[in-house]
Amino acid sequence: MTLTVGLLSFAHPHVYGYAAALADQGVRVIGTDTGTPDPGTVRGADLAAQLGITYAEDVASVLAEAPDAVVICSENSRHRELTEQALAAGVHVLCEKPLATSDEDAAAMVAAAERAGRILMTAYPVRFAPAFADLVARARAGQLGQILAVHGTNNGKMPRPSERSWFTDPARSGGGALMDHVVHLADLLDELLGEPAENVHAVTNQILHADAGVETGGVVSVAYPSGVIAQIDCSWSVPDSAPTWGGLTLEVHGTRGSMRIDPFAEHVHGYDASGAVWQPYGTDLDARMIATFLDAVRSGTRPQPDGGVGARTLAIVTAAQRSVASGRPETTL
Repeated sequence: MTLTVGLLSFAHPHVYGYAAALADQGVRVIGTDTGTPDPGTVRGADLAAQLGITYAEDVASVLAEAPDAVVICSENSRHRELTEQALAAGVHVLCEKPLATSDEDAAAMVAAAERAGRILMTAYPVRFAPAFADLVARARAGQLGQILAVHGTNNGKMPRPSERSWFTDPARSGGGALMDHVVHLADLLDELLGEPAENVHAVTNQILHADAGVETGGVVSVAYPSGVIAQIDCSWSVPDSAPTWGGLTLEVHGTRGSMRIDPFAEHVHGYDASGAVWQPYGTDLDARMIATFLDAVRSGTRPQPDGGVGARTLAIVTAAQRSVASGRPETTL
């Protein structure tokens, strides 16, 4: 049976990778754009044509096609609205991270999925990196002993205001580098440690992009009930001239050993007539995530990371935001 999948909004640049992954899976894709595009950007029907998908005028038109599932790539502030619309129509949902911009919205989305008996999956592609799976397997086999501390980095380019201005608008994004980058590492920690965070202490700055309107760099310390301390370095510190968007690393230190992974390290780089070249050749993490989601839609199983993971990882970010405001550690809700 050929699945039909709706793409709700083209606001997030991940829409390119997700559309390609859906096409490779042989599903029928119907997309619609939402929100206000920035002047000069390719969105709406024009972008749908570039992506090779059928375009619909609005969300209601997509849902009227009775899709099996939808993938939400809107501004963060619209995740709850679009998720609830899809779930009310009996449609499974893969929602771009972060799950929402508030803990209340995230909880409402999880509850809506439970009531509807439908999948709510949070889009965390790094979860599907082979290096991370190997790390988790080794840690669970006891090779690292008792985990004591974790250090993660997620540093990238600031989304260009001329193309995706909503990233630097706190009303639509919910925050800057904290919201954009901390959640990926929070997801890896959620899977690795198997326990929710207890309290969070964070500091941020806008040194690199003073006019951004949101934080562009920060350090977040997360304490877990077992005693593990995790530190997350998040920033939009990679210059526009860099040949790649950035990267993510994770170091885990235990009583018997340490491991470090760099899921985006597989690449060749150098220079040609056009300048710097960066060509990745590793696993397509978007494709693995999309395949997992579609397999769950077909089989009726519950894929991970689900909405509960999305809510727990968002709670780390919202606690970090409260910590920045108060100047002291804050508990997660």
